[in-house]
Order: sequence, then structure tokens, then C-alpha cells
Amino acid sequence: MRITDVGPGGFPQDPPRPDEHGALERALRSGRDAGRKLLVPYVTGGLGERWLDVVRSVAAAGADAIEVGIPFSDPVMDGPVIQEASTRALALGATPDTVLVDLANADAGVPLAVMTYYNLVHRSGHQRFARSLADAGVAGAILPDLPVDECGPWAAAADAAGVEMILLAAPTTPDDRAARIVARSRGFVYGVGLMGVTGERERLADSARQLAARLKALTDVPVLIGVGVSTPTQAVLACEVADGVVVGSALVRRLLEGGGPSEAARFVGELRQALDAG
Repeated sequence: MRITDVGPGGFPQDPPRPDEHGALERALRSGRDAGRKLLVPYVTGGLGERWLDVVRSVAAAGADAIEVGIPFSDPVMDGPVIQEASTRALALGATPDTVLVDLANADAGVPLAVMTYYNLVHRSGHQRFARSLADAGVAGAILPDLPVDECGPWAAAADAAGVEMILLAAPTTPDDRAARIVARSRGFVYGVGLMGVTGERERLADSARQLAARLKALTDVPVLIGVGVSTPTQAVLACEVADGVVVGSALVRRLLEGGGPSEAARFVGELRQALDAG
């Protein structure tokens, strides 16, 4: 896509969706079309020596894909739990390069997507960063601070490298902008269930299901709800409308409290069992 190509309202014109979906979207579509509710746990990369064992354990416990956070010093979307996890991982020496080197050897058995912030991509260079993800076997990327109308150069680099660009929509996103977000998203559409940072909540926000319904009316791309999905009950409620959920803080808190691969697998297994039971 050339950044000079513009569509209605002066926004960059999005290219048509490819005929062939990437590995992440293929896996999620296949699960959804088979009647499975999708589960994507979040794990902070570099959080302790056994973090790759955590990735493998949650995959074995029933994750359909795994979101791996590349630690960043100013994670503006993340609440206290994931901020603390990033701080600990950085103190242990985690860098984008070390996380990706580890992921290249993860052999998780499910697609992997990374989540980080645009500053790291900008400093690395779009093409170099996209290529490094592809070389590590990463299928998708989430950059929550890169809006759809400014993503052209990164989108082009990600497309060229075969990395699926996952975009986010919030409860306050207008319908016309939401249509552009879902049109440009690859892999899945990340619906942010409530306004605010990531973190556990006592109840699922009403806005989560409302947003899922709005997004699903606009696209056939899998729609997953994250932020504020903390328990099996909340996951089931979200999936009454959404295709699946992303669960981060509730899992990462258990890791920060000393839980290892077995505790991570137990929690993800509870989520999986609840979603399967419906």
C-alpha cells in the first residue's frame, strides 16, 4: 500500500483482504467454524527462566493461540500487573531480540502473536522488525498505540513479511472507524472490552458484549474480546457474543505470585473447560 492512496474521509486506502489467510487467522477460523470458542492467553516474554515452559503449558492446556508481550518500559495500555511483569522481565535482561530468539525455539504447537509498542518497531525499522518476527515463527503482531490511519508503513512491512497485523477497537470507536479497523485487521480483531488499562475486574463490562456484537456485524474475521476478562464465568459471558477471549492479567498475576507452568496450565485449563461447556 502506498501511503498516498487515500479513501473516504482522507484516510489511507486499505488493500483488499488476501485470498489466503495467515497461519493465525486460519487456526482461529478453523476453531470457530468447528463451534469452538477461542482462547488466547497472554504471557509476558522473558518473565523468568521458565517463561517458555509457561507458553508450552498453556498451549497444551487448550489455548488456540498465545499472545506474548515483548516487555516495554512505558506500556501505556497495561495496568499494574502487566506493568510489573514487564519491569521484572526487563530487569532480568529481556529485550526484543532475546524474546524472539526464545520464541524461535518455542515449538508451542499453536500460532504465536506478539504484543508491544510502536516505539520498538520504529527504532528497529518496519521491515527489520517484521522480518525478525517472521524469522522467529511469529504469526501476528499487536501494536496498541498505532492507530489504523497511521499504520500504512508498518502494515506494508508486516504484509510483505507474512505477519498478521491485529488491530484494536474500543467501545468508543465510531462505526465508520470500526469498519476500517476490521477491514485492515488480519488474524483477529481485538475488541477492548472496556475503557481503561488491562487488569482484572469483578464483573464483565456490559460494553464488552456490546462491542463484540458491533464488530461481528462488520466482519467475518474472528472477533476476540480482551481487557477485563478475568475468570471462566466472564469468558463464557463474553463468548455468548464474541468468537473468543484474550486473558492476560489474571494469568500473569499468578505467574508474579510464584506460579509456574503447572499453575498457568491449571488456570488456562479451567478457562478452556468453561468455554467448552458453554
